[in-house]
Amino acid sequence: MLEFNYRSTGAFEPVFHSHPFYEVYYFHEGKCNYLIGDQIYNLAPGDLILMYGMTLHCPKIDPSVPYIRSIVHFEPAILRFYTDLPQAAPILQPFEQFKNYRLCLRGEDKEEVERILLRMHGHQARGDQVGAGRLLLAFADLLHFVYDRCLSSLSEKREFPSDKEKTVQDIIALLERKYTDDELDMESLQRELHLSKSYLAKIFKEVTGATIFEYVYRKRINEAKILFLLQPDLAVTEVGFRLGFKHLAHFSRLFKQQVGVTPERYKRQLKLDRSGFPDTGVRHEFV
Repeated sequence: MLEFNYRSTGAFEPVFHSHPFYEVYYFHEGKCNYLIGDQIYNLAPGDLILMYGMTLHCPKIDPSVPYIRSIVHFEPAILRFYTDLPQAAPILQPFEQFKNYRLCLRGEDKEEVERILLRMHGHQARGDQVGAGRLLLAFADLLHFVYDRCLSSLSEKREFPSDKEKTVQDIIALLERKYTDDELDMESLQRELHLSKSYLAKIFKEVTGATIFEYVYRKRINEAKILFLLQPDLAVTEVGFRLGFKHLAHFSRLFKQQVGVTPERYKRQLKLDRSGFPDTGVRHEFV
């Protein structure tokens, strides 16, 4: 699977999500804070982000200016034709080692990546077998470029543009550790971070576009979907309790709001899919 969207400008709903495939995200223009796990990246044109996929992530954009990005979603298996060759460069190593990583490309490096993306777009536009093959080869070229630049960027020190964004990273790091705690509330965050509840709520919303507990619940439901997939014998009630829900009804209501079906139906659909029965139309992407 390879999905490529070139210079996308479409509107989107800014929700935290994850997925089981790798992603290459290139930022052409706009104003955007990109949150990936407990990291916040204040983007500039020419920034390229590698994402391992399963980490919760979400862009927070300024809608008053155009937001233009190119995105590639892909399954690593599509590159085996190259990676299995003798002496092949380990072009997937940056994803596997860093999980999530930003390259700040400027000058000639920025121009080269944009030329590759344009070439990929041209091949994709052909819409035939030759175009699909050349698209894949051009994408492999992009990953070679990325691999080369990652080697020289390992020691790069991340800097935060403001104390506010550093504080939000601290909040997210705490939430990543505590999101399954059924006693998690604004009072406990205030005690841990030594900042007022109102200030924590205000800056988190400003930087991420979501409230603190929208983030927590999105994280919990995403983890529930992973547990249903990896541990199919777990009961729905047990999954809810493990993820910090005191009441099954609360877990079920939030799950249906975010996924579109109840956790019981989602779990049944996974079982049918594993058994080889026809798809009933229930979607179970990691979103």
